[in-house]
Amino acid sequence: MQLTVVPRGYRPDAAEDSGKPGRFPLTLQLSGGADTLTVDDVQQAIHKHVPKYYPDRQRLTVEKTALQQGNLLSKYDLKDGDTITFKDLGPQVGWRTVFIIEYMGPLIVHPLIFHMSSLFYGRAVEHSDIQIAAYYMVLGHYLKREFESMFVHRFSHGTMPIRNIFKNSFHYHVLGGLQLAYWVYAPGLAAGTERSVVSPTWYWSCIAVFVFAELSNLSTHYTLRNLRPPGTRIRRIPYGYGFSLVSCPNYTFELVAWAAFSLLTGSWAAWFFFVVSFGQIYQWAVKKHKAYKREFPDYPRNRTALIPFLA
Repeated sequence: MQLTVVPRGYRPDAAEDSGKPGRFPLTLQLSGGADTLTVDDVQQAIHKHVPKYYPDRQRLTVEKTALQQGNLLSKYDLKDGDTITFKDLGPQVGWRTVFIIEYMGPLIVHPLIFHMSSLFYGRAVEHSDIQIAAYYMVLGHYLKREFESMFVHRFSHGTMPIRNIFKNSFHYHVLGGLQLAYWVYAPGLAAGTERSVVSPTWYWSCIAVFVFAELSNLSTHYTLRNLRPPGTRIRRIPYGYGFSLVSCPNYTFELVAWAAFSLLTGSWAAWFFFVVSFGQIYQWAVKKHKAYKREFPDYPRNRTALIPFLA
């Protein structure tokens, strides 16, 4: 089967000499037909012609329809002599590496500000019970995240553009790290201040809700892990704890945990982080909810994306 690969925005009148190695348009001679060849075969052939364009760096389309790895070419009605459009996604980095880098930020920033308060506030801070609890809640949350990134999550997409690390890390390193730590551990919430005094019932209730939400979040991540065999991109409808009412209970429990944290500290910085996180998580949940409904005709109709019965 012969296919021609042209770059995005390709104009025949400005075409480069395809006889030179590594130049577009590429003419691929593939052994087999559309019923046996997959998108992966095409990507490997492109990689062979142009070594720097490894498969995860490629985005292939036919008439604006993206070709998904693992699918047969026949799914896209490709025939001998057809043309595929190529886009370079740029240097890639593994999602696991991205998550480890993102979550490492708060694990460095929070201990620095908590234990070196005189450096940040001009004097040593005698931390209140609320601040101490908040500190260990944050550490527990991000240590769990690192554990999940290394040993639990199975990613449907192996990589992302390396440039996105900086954008993604801003949320965790700056908003969830520097901004949150500086204000939550500040003298205004230190021992002996009016804001640091809460009833034991309120104090322990917030901590209990936080722990419940974190463990529930971990449980849903294991459920999602078990849906996808190792080394595959298989997607199935998730069922079980948390999934009866929403499509993304892992996100729901994440928000419950940060709401409990914000209620305990009463810090505007905590609430600001919660609101920003809610906005981003809601977008992710809606996108995944729509993908489930589009992919599975028998997807449960009673489920909402993030908040039971509402949204």
